[in-house]
Amino acid sequence: MTERGSLRDLVYETLRRRIVEVELQPGERLVERDLAAELEVSRIPLREALRLLAAEGLVVLVPHRGALVAPFGPADVRDLFDVRESLESLAARLTAERHDEAGLARLRARLERAREATAVADRAAIAEANAGFHADIVALADNPLLAGIMGPLEARTHWLFRLTAGRDPGRQCAEHEEMFAAIAAKDGDRAAALAHAHVTSGRATSMELAARWSRPEVDPAQVASRRRRRTKTPPDA
Repeated sequence: MTERGSLRDLVYETLRRRIVEVELQPGERLVERDLAAELEVSRIPLREALRLLAAEGLVVLVPHRGALVAPFGPADVRDLFDVRESLESLAARLTAERHDEAGLARLRARLERAREATAVADRAAIAEANAGFHADIVALADNPLLAGIMGPLEARTHWLFRLTAGRDPGRQCAEHEEMFAAIAAKDGDRAAALAHAHVTSGRATSMELAARWSRPEVDPAQVASRRRRRTKTPPDA
């Protein structure tokens, strides 16, 4: 890998983590000058990383204006749930039919991490474990086409889980336990039904929360064109 490619990947991973962990807020402007200075890279790998993040739906690029974290409002959450309800049900069915012992162990480990995180109310760890559980089910479905379709949604799903970390983690754990039991029993119909019900159960709450964290007045072109100026502290402050 070239040095520029390594820098691009480092910037990509750093910004992706900050967005998914909500260190950078939905709708927040990403100032190239400031980010390049902070990360100690030139604008070339930074812009390449921003293009990768835009492909995942985490960043909006406005031609000749700049970039911002994707707004991810209620309509975006609705669209994500529309897709997840269908595809995660299919993934659960296929995983129930095709899993092996190694796959079950992988899911079991995710559940254990979620339990531990829930016990200590570690919201970031809960979101990571729950997102990982869903991602593992897609991977274990052993369907490359499905994985290719769902892959670009993984970051947004993790982002959603982090933004909605206030949802009842105990209920989420219990629903994951039921899904795991159906998968372990190779009951594809039940696994699919539980997966659909599990995703659907979070729709209303997530859309309600999205209305609070999103900024409906955000215009990407206007946000991206703003110049963030450093203000001097008044002498008498």
